[in-house]
Amino acid sequence: MKKVVIAYSGGLDTSYCAKYLSKEENFEVHAVSVNTGGFSNEEIEKIGANAQKIGAATYKNIDAVSSFYQKVVKYLIFGNVLKNDTYPLSVSAERIVQAIEIVNYAKEIGAGYIAHGSTGAGNDQVRFDMIFQIIAPEIRIITPIRDKQLSRQEEIDYLKANGVELNWEKAKYSVNKGLWGTSVGGAETLTSEKPLPEEAYPSQLVETEPKQISLSFTKGELTAVNGEQDIPEKNIEKLESIAGKYAIGRDIHVGDTIIGIKGRVGFEAAAALISIKAHHLLEKHTLSKWQLQHKDYVANWYGTHLHEGQYLDPVMRDFEAFLQSSQEQVTGDVFVSLHPYRFSLDGIKSDFDLMNSGFGKYGEENKAWTADDAKGFIKILSNSGKIYEHVKQEQ
Repeated sequence: MKKVVIAYSGGLDTSYCAKYLSKEENFEVHAVSVNTGGFSNEEIEKIGANAQKIGAATYKNIDAVSSFYQKVVKYLIFGNVLKNDTYPLSVSAERIVQAIEIVNYAKEIGAGYIAHGSTGAGNDQVRFDMIFQIIAPEIRIITPIRDKQLSRQEEIDYLKANGVELNWEKAKYSVNKGLWGTSVGGAETLTSEKPLPEEAYPSQLVETEPKQISLSFTKGELTAVNGEQDIPEKNIEKLESIAGKYAIGRDIHVGDTIIGIKGRVGFEAAAALISIKAHHLLEKHTLSKWQLQHKDYVANWYGTHLHEGQYLDPVMRDFEAFLQSSQEQVTGDVFVSLHPYRFSLDGIKSDFDLMNSGFGKYGEENKAWTADDAKGFIKILSNSGKIYEHVKQEQ
């Protein structure tokens, strides 16, 4: 039998692929899920049991949470990356690491084929295919959903006809859950005017009383929540469990896809949005004017290339080196208040705070220069404008 490794999430698309390839195409199916966060051991066991029930010969879960953080997430925090000032690249960031883990596993077991459940109208097909082709061009890629141009209803009908039981109500939505947030797609996001219903989001409002928390960063990495130290990826999970109860981090992202059409997707990413905003506030206090300015466009390009599947291009390592270097003094505590559906940044405390009162207080007093120094500085600073206006008046 032909051996195929399926990038298996347990959702509708990958369930269809597993059933179709084993039953209709006589493949020996090896289902692999890559845990980049958001799944409990019980959920992973359930995914594996369903895969083998559907027709997979084997199931393997690869724990890549730490790898995901080290390879991608920490640079998204360093860069305060939000696509279109909105989306923290929750899924696009995950797909890169998942694709690398899957193709390496396929090579390890000698599979000649890799399958994934992407459609022909989205970004994931590009991200998966590019990684697979660059790392293992000898392995053939199979994409039943894309090739057969199937609708979600057609997939549901096929699985029902073949005795496969899923949560069909939940299957109406494509939900991708991970360390850096959860994306939610459905009929509503195929339109431009409809919002997602409350029940489509994985977290529901539980806490209503405001709460202040503290986030501690060490050289740009989240090293403690409320004073309790842990590794950054565990702190992100802890922050998500706290802030998710306030239903924080919901939004709908609209952006340009790799394939040239506009796309719309809902997401919920409490820990990602709070981490980025808190980190950015700390940077405003600890980085120089020019560091902040140049970081903006470097981070924007890093996020853009990552979103478009260009993770393996060497320029990404160059961007990462810059971002890493910029974090040398980004150390301190950020205080955040949580409210239902929103959060606010209260302030920071850092030994590297450049609002040093030894030099003055903005709008109040100066200690490092005299009034005459200020007048001379302003006079010289205005020279270029004076020259421009003088020449314009003459003409």
